[in-house]
Amino acid sequence: MKTPLLVIVISFIIVMVNPLYADYDSRYDRYRQGGEWKEEYRDGPCEVKMESKPHEFKREIKCKDGIGANWHGEWKKEFTDGRCKIKQEAKSDEFKEEVKCD
Repeated sequence: MKTPLLVIVISFIIVMVNPLYADYDSRYDRYRQGGEWKEEYRDGPCEVKMESKPHEFKREIKCKDGIGANWHGEWKKEFTDGRCKIKQEAKSDEFKEEVKCD
């Protein structure tokens, strides 16, 4: 009798955890695999441009008058993540990110 209950509990956990992976953005997976590509699309009121080359990735988000922006203020950051150098810059209506890896 315990075996069917265990199967039900495991099935329930799998069904509940699976949607968490649905949010994973496959565009970044393409960046990790290499190759060159460009993509432009709208995310609500914002325009998004992404470009990837071997060992390099750039993303630029522009929101007219800052409407729809999910960042706040104006700032710059530079940091490393493993072998990659990351530069981020935010303004009231624009966000830029550049990743360069060895």
